[in-house]
Amino acid sequence: MEQTAGIYRFGTLESVIFGAGKVAALGEELSRRAVRRALVVTGKSLGASRLLEGVKRAAGGALAGVFTGAVQHVPSKTVDALVAEARRLEVDGFVSFGGGSPIDMAKVAGVRLLQLSPARQTVHIAIPTTLSAAEFTAFGGITDEATHHKGGAGDPRVQPRTVILDPDLTAETPAWLWASTGMRSLDHAVESSYSTRRQVVTDALCARAIAMLVEHLKPSMTAAGGAQTEHRMQCQLAAWLSIFGMMNTRAGISHALGHQIGPYWNVPHGYTSCITLPHVMRFMAEIAPERFGAIAQGFGLRFDPANPRAGALECAERAAQFIKQFEVPTRLRDVGVARGELGRIAATVLAEVSAANVVGREVTQRELIAILEAAY
Repeated sequence: MEQTAGIYRFGTLESVIFGAGKVAALGEELSRRAVRRALVVTGKSLGASRLLEGVKRAAGGALAGVFTGAVQHVPSKTVDALVAEARRLEVDGFVSFGGGSPIDMAKVAGVRLLQLSPARQTVHIAIPTTLSAAEFTAFGGITDEATHHKGGAGDPRVQPRTVILDPDLTAETPAWLWASTGMRSLDHAVESSYSTRRQVVTDALCARAIAMLVEHLKPSMTAAGGAQTEHRMQCQLAAWLSIFGMMNTRAGISHALGHQIGPYWNVPHGYTSCITLPHVMRFMAEIAPERFGAIAQGFGLRFDPANPRAGALECAERAAQFIKQFEVPTRLRDVGVARGELGRIAATVLAEVSAANVVGREVTQRELIAILEAAY
């Protein structure tokens, strides 16, 4: 019998405050962390929203300004602008408000500020409005505008210290964005479950995350009033559980594909998960079907360890059917990708997959191209 052994590393996140109206806790959190000059980081849509006023009120006297320059895939020039604004205002805290882009931007800017002044740490509090779960990690993506390649930067000191999950603040999140980032969370849970670094803690959390998304994502978009608010709260908690272990398990092929498909063809990361995840699951079902037990549990499927391939392939099919319930693209051709260009990202994706080393064997460029062809 294989011997169980491993290590689980916790991040530096200290508090998750969740519930309708909990944005009101922002001022107390800033005070508790001795933040005197906080800069709210968001995008243009939320920057013009009534919801921003609630965040500003909650920040109170600690509010130093609002930066509304966050855009999809975090182009490096936007990080430069945020760093310049943070230095101009002499801020000691970021409050990221929105989806993965402003949250990642605040993290990458925090890394840049640490490089400029290692002794000066910028406290980060995140208030997400999507299900991307970027708020729970210490790593942020950033895109090189010249090459369209997406890389990243991270440091435990830039991970948000507090995350505030307030479903009331998701009221203006577009349906396509809410649904597709829900699939991003599903992607987190699935890829953590079949990683070579999976373990009992991550399996338990990911199985629960999948079950919660299956139960609550659809009604979070169709129910009304207080029922919708509660379904959205459950989806936010599912997003948290989905990524809880990814800093330990690391992401797999679906994420690596999304990291490059997104900026290269300007496709939202939630959409990339909708497109790539079922195909990567089928690929992994042939390589490591025995790792699909937690995924099957989340989907409520029977899983026979003596015949894992059948169960693993059923998981992939169930994921595909779940995604099809929503008005999201499921093929690369649906988001403007030209078939003849698929090979352009293969080498970069392969490098990320090789570095992560979560599949359990080397993946070839030919195999990656085959996955992209299937997703086309």
